[in-house]
Amino acid sequence: MAGRRRKNGGASAGEGAAEAVLPADLELQDLYGAFAAHGLDDEDLDDAAVLVPPVKLPAEQELAEQAKAVPMFGYALALARWAAPHRTVDEFGDLVEEDRGPAARLLGLAPAEGEVPEEAEVEALRAWSLACDLDLVELGTTKDGEHVAVPGPDLEPAEQGDPDTVLELWLTAAGIVRELAVEADSLPEEEAGEEAEEEAEEGGEPTPEEGGEENEDGLNEVEEARDAAAELLDEALQVLYETTAFADPGNETVPLGVLAALLVVPEGEEPSEELLGDITDVMVALDPMLGDLAELGLLDYRPIDPELFDEEEGEEPVVGEAPLDEEESARFGLVRLTPLGQYGIRQWLLEDGYDAPLVGDLARGDAAELLRGVCESANVLPEEELRVWVEGREPLPAARELLAAARGDDAYGPLRRMLCVSALNLLGAEAEPAVREVLDDPELGGSARAWLSALGATDVPVPDRTMALWTVVDTFAAQLLDSGGDAALLRELVTDLPVKGDPAAWFGELWRVDHPYTADVLEAIGELHTDRAVAKEARKAAFKARSKG
Repeated sequence: MAGRRRKNGGASAGEGAAEAVLPADLELQDLYGAFAAHGLDDEDLDDAAVLVPPVKLPAEQELAEQAKAVPMFGYALALARWAAPHRTVDEFGDLVEEDRGPAARLLGLAPAEGEVPEEAEVEALRAWSLACDLDLVELGTTKDGEHVAVPGPDLEPAEQGDPDTVLELWLTAAGIVRELAVEADSLPEEEAGEEAEEEAEEGGEPTPEEGGEENEDGLNEVEEARDAAAELLDEALQVLYETTAFADPGNETVPLGVLAALLVVPEGEEPSEELLGDITDVMVALDPMLGDLAELGLLDYRPIDPELFDEEEGEEPVVGEAPLDEEESARFGLVRLTPLGQYGIRQWLLEDGYDAPLVGDLARGDAAELLRGVCESANVLPEEELRVWVEGREPLPAARELLAAARGDDAYGPLRRMLCVSALNLLGAEAEPAVREVLDDPELGGSARAWLSALGATDVPVPDRTMALWTVVDTFAAQLLDSGGDAALLRELVTDLPVKGDPAAWFGELWRVDHPYTADVLEAIGELHTDRAVAKEARKAAFKARSKG
């Protein structure tokens, strides 16, 4: 969906240094922000890989239970069972007139006695149609020419809650509702009304030729409107998927106005008066489509309050004109993607060939696979993967495994060591004995000492000069990789470097450090340090570091 894979070069000096594919800085605005912010124009879009943020999903058994609890889906199952052993239908496969009332009563849509409201019968017919579309009932004709429906083979496993069957049926139903939602919104009612009025005013019957041209134009208009509605809905679902992936538990609900603004307002811009009107138009267009999707459990949706429309004037509500309190804002619509909705959108992404990971996908192997996977994956939430990996593991052996996996002077080495420290933080004090075992390790000793000091240990030995300088380069290199070149963040790191009154002497030591990223670190310091004298010495040291090989 709307994110991009980001690649930054690794160390450019030293043997074994290679271009590194960095972890994505998965800020939400990066996922659906303007390509221009990344130096891409329209011609680059087809070549830009798409980043889809990882999501957390319940177990398939739990998702299946949620699907069965969706009223419309449950209605379809109930009517399919009601069809046993067979039930007469009309030539179109619909329930015959005399069965529509009983079907509505069966579903609890009408009282057990008395007249059945027309809307209850309509709802029962919709549920029956869904059951037919899902092959929960199969249609046929007897030898006597009677049209009948019988339960399909998927009904029994679905009733028993088989996750594969239930979720496959629900996903098919979701796709049907998604298409129907777009069809219903493909031609605005006011446009259709205007066309009818124009024809009436013109009077007379069009010639066959004229009628053919008008019909063709009308069909083209409907098709264009449908495509536009489908694109809008898809973009809205994509943004909801991304916002839900990053939302804290309990904060997944998005005001409809915010969703519309994310679709309309270019990244980094404030909405103009014209854009506010566009936001309102998008809200009004999305409102019925999101309501349709909510029927099948993809969304929890509070629609736009119809009282916001001035029926006498025919005006649409306009957002953004004045600050609103929480309750007033909710009247403009609230939407939340459900776990079922996340599941459904992810399946559609996978079907379209996208990489749509789940949180924990990289945490299934050993520590080496974990750290390597986090380093090499663009669409990853590192802290979540580390958290999943450490859950349920014995802290001490897990710490030893992580520390062993963190060693190495390849392009990802600094990043692995930084991730290792983050995982040690999750393991806590019980990892201390393993950390003390590597105090003299030339690659791990510096960060091990820093970790123990942060833990509160007072007996941590001071590292020798070689280890201290190597750790400075390694730590800065990790941040350089992880930040993806974020100048503001790196500038903060640069100001904390231990450059005192004699930068020439300090950089004179640093450029000699045997680390594959030494020259890259020095160049970054030279570009970012606000002290001109320090920056100059860093650039000179970088030149020496590149020349020594």
